[in-house]
Amino acid sequence: MHIKENVYLSIVIPAYNEEKRIGATLEKIISYLQIKDFMSEIIVVVDGGSDSTVEVVKSYEQLFDKLVILVNETTMGKGYSVRRGVLESKGDIVLFTDEDLSTPIGEVEKLFFWLDKGYDVAIGSRSLKESQVEIYQSFIRQSMGKTFNKILKLIVFTGFKDTQCGFKCFKRYAADKVFAKQMISGFAFDVEILLIAKRQGFRTKEVPVIWLNSPFSTVHIIKDSFLMLCDLFRIKYYDISKKYH
Repeated sequence: MHIKENVYLSIVIPAYNEEKRIGATLEKIISYLQIKDFMSEIIVVVDGGSDSTVEVVKSYEQLFDKLVILVNETTMGKGYSVRRGVLESKGDIVLFTDEDLSTPIGEVEKLFFWLDKGYDVAIGSRSLKESQVEIYQSFIRQSMGKTFNKILKLIVFTGFKDTQCGFKCFKRYAADKVFAKQMISGFAFDVEILLIAKRQGFRTKEVPVIWLNSPFSTVHIIKDSFLMLCDLFRIKYYDISKKYH
């Protein structure tokens, strides 16, 4: 099989205390990439933490030679970690995905389809009619998510039904511009990058995907919801201040 020399696809995975899940995720992604005829890289950004995530990731280096490990000295946040990974990536296309692979890696083909159609950004969505949510979140998390979306529409209108699905794909030029302007380090960064893409004039397509909730989320419902709300107001301020243009 002929492999293109230039990196076509970069996959960025933020990881915080993920020693129990990151191995299975890497196995699935590596298996997917090994049958493709394009060159790819996997970038795992370990966001501090106190477990053996780094050691687990290193154990896969022999299976995939373009596995890059970036380690934040202290916990900086998911947004910071994704931004760091994206800006250090080399691929013509950049995908970032959650460490639990709630959206199966094969779903990226659906995003490729729309990028090939001329879109600059393609994002996975759990909230479209054709989306397939096979394992749902708890009632509390679903309720919090719905409340967040209502507040989001009042404060920052992005025009998307699901901003928080951790499965987003960017063409290189769009990734470089969007993430260079990103300032939010926490979980609300998804909202920010979509708004930046909009302000930069990039075409973004929301795409229905398969999604399976992981019961081992590291998101703290009360604390992180409050921090996300604060970040929405920061995003609104940055937008009014023309920092995203």
